[in-house]
This record gives sequence, C-alpha cells and structure tokens, in this order.
Amino acid sequence: MQYRMEDIGVAAFSVFFMQSPSFLAHQKALEEMRGRSNANTLFGMTKIPSDNHIRQMLDGVPTDHFDAVFQHIVRDLEGSGGLKPLRRLGGRTLIALDGSEHFCSRKVHCPRCSTRKRSDGETEYFHSFVGATLVAPGHATVVPLPPEFVRPQDGAKKQDCEPNAARRWLSRLGPHYAWLNPVYLGDDIYARQPMCADVLAVGGSFIFGCKPSSHKTLTEYLTGVPLEEFSETVGVGSAKRIHRHRWMKDVPLRDGKDALAVNWLEIEISKPSGKVTYRNSFVTNLAVNRQSAAEIAACGRARWKIENETFNVLKNNGYNLEHNFGHGKDTLASLLVSLNLLAFAMHNACDLAEAQWQDGRQKVGAKMRLFEHIRTITAYLVFPSWGSLFRTIRTGRPPPQPP
Repeated sequence: MQYRMEDIGVAAFSVFFMQSPSFLAHQKALEEMRGRSNANTLFGMTKIPSDNHIRQMLDGVPTDHFDAVFQHIVRDLEGSGGLKPLRRLGGRTLIALDGSEHFCSRKVHCPRCSTRKRSDGETEYFHSFVGATLVAPGHATVVPLPPEFVRPQDGAKKQDCEPNAARRWLSRLGPHYAWLNPVYLGDDIYARQPMCADVLAVGGSFIFGCKPSSHKTLTEYLTGVPLEEFSETVGVGSAKRIHRHRWMKDVPLRDGKDALAVNWLEIEISKPSGKVTYRNSFVTNLAVNRQSAAEIAACGRARWKIENETFNVLKNNGYNLEHNFGHGKDTLASLLVSLNLLAFAMHNACDLAEAQWQDGRQKVGAKMRLFEHIRTITAYLVFPSWGSLFRTIRTGRPPPQPP
C-alpha cells in the first residue's frame, strides 16, 4: 500500500497534537465502523499509516523540514494580533535560547548521538537541542520556534555543544525572524563575544546573563567605580520588595583591543528588612538608563520561561518530550522532537488567538482537561471540522454521524 509523504508527516504530527499515542489506532477503528475518521476530516489524511511505517519513512528527513511551519505560525499570530501581548521594550519581541536533553541511553544509539563517559566507565548516548522560544515577562504563554540539534558535525574534531548549536540557529534562522525586532535572551554561556556578534549580525539585540567569575575583565572595570543606580519599591504588605538597579555603559566584554563594548546591568531584590532574595547581572547592547533599567532587567529574567513554561511543560505536562517515540538510525529521534515542539507551538498559538479554542478551554478549564475531552470524543465520533468538534465541547451536542 502506497502512502503520501504528506500522510506520513501529518500522521506523526497528529499524535503529538492530540496528545494521544493511541490516536491513529482509534481512527482506524472509526474508519472501519463509519467509513471515515477524524484523521481524514480534521487532519486531511487520505490513508492512516502504521506507527512502524511512519518511523521508517521519517527517518532521514532533514530536521529543518518543518522550519517554515513554525514561521507561518508566528506570521499568523502577528496578523491576528496574537503577538501583541508578548511585545516589550517599545515593540520588541524576546527570544529565549537554552539547551535541553531529550534522549539518553546506554544501549540505544545512532550516528547522530552525542556521547559521555560515566563514572563506571560505560558510555552514555544522548540527544540534545537548543530551543528558541518567544517569551515575555508577566505573560504565561510562550511560543516555541524551530530547534537546532546538538550533533556530531562533519569534519569537526571536538564534540558539538550548545553554544555552537545556538550560533548555527542564528545563522540559519536569525534572518527569518529579524522582522520581529528580536532581543535574544540567554544565560552566561551565551554572553561571549562570538555569540553577541552573531546576534548583532542578524539584526538582533541581546540581554545575556553575566557571571562575574566568567567575565573577569568586565568585572575589573566595575571594581571601585561609582555606578549609576535606580531603586524602586514593588508590591505591598508581605510581598513588598526593593528593586535596586545598577549599571555601567560601554564596558569591554572580554580582554583585547577588539573587545565588544556592552552595557552591564545588575538587579538586586531585597525585603524591606534588607535581606537580599535575588541578584543577577546582565550584558546588553540596549541603552540602559533610569527609564529602561527595570524593564531590561525584567526581560533578562524572563529567560527562565524557556525552562519553566517550555521544557518543563514539554517534559511533564502531557507532551512527554523525553519519551523515546522512536530513535531510528538517522534523523528520526530529532524529527519527532520537532513535531512535538510544533504541536506545542500550535496549541499556544490557539491560546493566544483562536476564539473557538479559547471558548473550549473556558468551558472545560485547564488545558489538560481540554485534551482529555478531545481524546475521548474523537475516539467515538467523527467530526467534519474543528469548528464542529469545539461546538460539541461547548454545547455537548455531537454532530450527525456517517451511516
């Protein structure tokens, strides 16, 4: 039996989108009973392939195959006004970068695996990637962008790493997202001259975490020098905190005559008693002053959202990122991660801009409950459209079924 590659890709995606490993099996049963299924009506499949056939056909497909779909989601959000709540710093968009592992085994491996030696002498094989996510302080919804995978590079003597993958992401995708007027966020490993220069080269700005221990030249410039300062009180009662911002302009990021000049900013949060509860510092190319310091610091701190609202959700809230859906011998393990991220991006885009989805969530409550309803009713009923499905969730009235 011949299958279209479109059916293969959409079938794999549908499992992640519906958050149901059994979705295709349920749709085959529906098709046998009613002559059609939700795989056809909701996802446009002409035939439902088996799980094994999906894995075989997808293994070897380039991991960047779905990049354009991620870009289409962001463009659609911009057109619908869905990105407006995420804009900060005078209309800029924040893109947080960070690495995450999604597979680890001592037995299963492929040529694209990274390796490490454990204390018992055994070799451990793993896959990881650099994620990029649209985030905003004060806003819980995030929108993932295409990943860049950490993997052995042709001709390279050293093993690939997160910073190298992040720079590849900028080279490959930075120009496509320049229209967002992006500000890239990252932790201390990104606050290096090559990375900062790459960000500037693709039309972006940066706010990267900066540890004194790894930026000794910069720290020496700060020592003993009076710094510009601004403090404000935030919150009331027991939640009251003092936010103190200090900054210095045009300090060298590293030693040497070619060092990039950056602006350094520190935020310190303390209780009225004086007890410090948080302290962090950043380097940025954005202008820091009394008017901008607080917002720049808040945006820099929003980097954590890629860990909390992206990786943590993907690993623990139904997406099962670290589950081995299929490892394969080539690109399969990474390609399935891309599809998982794509499903997550579409779900969150619906949270931001799709009225019927929002009404369905309001009806049933938490997102996990929405998926429980969707999984249940699509196993027994065929819906001619997504609108029909969400109408049933809102009203409890199912559509007429095929004879």
